[in-house]
Amino acid sequence: MPVNLLLSISQVTTTIGYGSPNKANSYSVHGSALGAKEVDATRKNLGWPHEPFHVPDDVKKHWSRHIPEGAALEAEWNAKFADYEKKYKDDAITYTPESPADATRNQSQQNLNALAKVLPGLLGGSADLASSNMTLLKTFGDFQKDTPEERNIRFGVREHGMGAICNGIALHSPGLIPYCATFFVFTDYMRGAIRLSALSEAGVIYVMTHDSIGLGEDGPTHQPIEHLASFRAMPNILMLRPADGNETAGSYKVAVLNRKRPSILALSRQKLPNLPGTSIEGVEKGGYTIQTTHQIAAKAAEDLRKEGKAVRVVSFVSWELFDEQSDAYKESVLPASVTARVSIEAGTTFGWEKIVGSKGKAVGIDHFGASAPAAKIYKEFGITKEAVIAAAKELL
Repeated sequence: MPVNLLLSISQVTTTIGYGSPNKANSYSVHGSALGAKEVDATRKNLGWPHEPFHVPDDVKKHWSRHIPEGAALEAEWNAKFADYEKKYKDDAITYTPESPADATRNQSQQNLNALAKVLPGLLGGSADLASSNMTLLKTFGDFQKDTPEERNIRFGVREHGMGAICNGIALHSPGLIPYCATFFVFTDYMRGAIRLSALSEAGVIYVMTHDSIGLGEDGPTHQPIEHLASFRAMPNILMLRPADGNETAGSYKVAVLNRKRPSILALSRQKLPNLPGTSIEGVEKGGYTIQTTHQIAAKAAEDLRKEGKAVRVVSFVSWELFDEQSDAYKESVLPASVTARVSIEAGTTFGWEKIVGSKGKAVGIDHFGASAPAAKIYKEFGITKEAVIAAAKELL
């Protein structure tokens, strides 16, 4: 039986360099400055009589409704927030080792919905993956023309456009905090928008799930190997990779409070145990010492201690935040005298020499992944307790 398919295309025509009488709609306006003469001609052509960098009084009056006196408002907000934390301390999301193991994408959803209750400007959504990214605000509907009070945005499968929209929201008003989500590997489609977030000092929160080879059967096309390193290399951006619930909550606190730089949260699909010793305060330092008994690194440390080795486990949630700490703090976490250092991460080892030093070793994956259950992939590619122990013994 024949099927009729109807295709509708919307065409939007724009003019590059609009307003420039001599260079509009030409390649020369793309990569070069207009020049003083053409700037003057453009100003006259657009009927703009004001001197450069002048903001007319009517424009100031309009925006004063949206941007009250900044310093006073910020001080008032900080005081109210501190008072709220004292009064409602029990409302904070915390996790203990007795809490069920869970994927950090699920813990992310718990945090988003808790934040939505106290942050009226928090809004966002996913690139048609809300059910996988776990980014739905459950007590709100969809933001539409007729429902502007709702806060779930259906961006559709358009990652670059999604990032661009969030940049606009973040820069429009200091009262709005946008977040957007997709699989971590698909940041490739929106890298330009994320870079503009960093350049523009737009505090967008990028919720990126399915952060490693641990997503399993979707295979190497969906498994981000090099993405952590690439964003750690990008200026003015916070790359956060929490290991459990407390670190996920800490990552959201950092992301919400950083209004002048974007944050990327790399979150797991697979379940992770909630570790003893992790904390929100530790996340704010970027890296901190923990005592754990569950994760790969901690299990390796436990076995090495049984052999009489002195071992400490450090959780590195954010390299950028750790770099900003005092020299004394960094020395307390990574003593210069200890050169036997081993890193472990489900991702490329590129960049870890900065942490482990020239005498250290990095355990990771420097090639594409494969399609298989998470546990099998980790074993096949050597991201295991045994690999960490072997690397440590080579250094001792």
